[in-house]
Amino acid sequence: MILHDWILSPNCYKVRLLAALTGQPLTLRAVNVHPGRDHLSDSYLALNPAGTLPILEDGDLVLGDSAAILTLLGARAGAGWSGQTPEDTARIAGWLAFAQDLSGSAGQARAIDMIGAPGSLPEAQARGRAHLRRLEQALAERALAGGTFLVGETPSIADIACFPHVMLAPDGGLSLAPYPAIRLWSRAVRALPGFIEMPGIHRLHELSPEPEMETELR
Repeated sequence: MILHDWILSPNCYKVRLLAALTGQPLTLRAVNVHPGRDHLSDSYLALNPAGTLPILEDGDLVLGDSAAILTLLGARAGAGWSGQTPEDTARIAGWLAFAQDLSGSAGQARAIDMIGAPGSLPEAQARGRAHLRRLEQALAERALAGGTFLVGETPSIADIACFPHVMLAPDGGLSLAPYPAIRLWSRAVRALPGFIEMPGIHRLHELSPEPEMETELR
């Protein structure tokens, strides 16, 4: 499988991370997105008319959407990555859509703040905070019920889809300090065998005390 990749793209990192966690080898083809904008060249638009990355080539199959690529890799990996039950699969689909909302809020704030992308930073930050609060509530409820990950008892593509934009939210001026459930969840994702890092996603949480859910949620 060939992944056309930008090292600083959260959506590309999702694919690299899931492939590493599930032992599915990728051949990486680096794309000069900024400042080169090579992803908008004729050759790349022929692969993905949307002009976005990542792009996965697997034989005759070409996918230009991170959610679709995660769905493919998750289905091939088995072991619950795409859900153990039809109900889990439906919940995962909901979180994949939520990850797109994160991209358009916290992810947009990061792009505005770091590379001068168009848009209103305060508006993107406000939407990002709303999505982080929603994720915090869902993870807090899961934790109180004895769960660690977003869906089911094991990690799924739902976790991988949401993880990068959440962890990079501070680059857009969105602190993760108010969200103990998110910070605990991030530790669980980082502890998965095969976890790989992305530039910009630091281990700063390891310098802080372990979040205490019962104390901080009251």
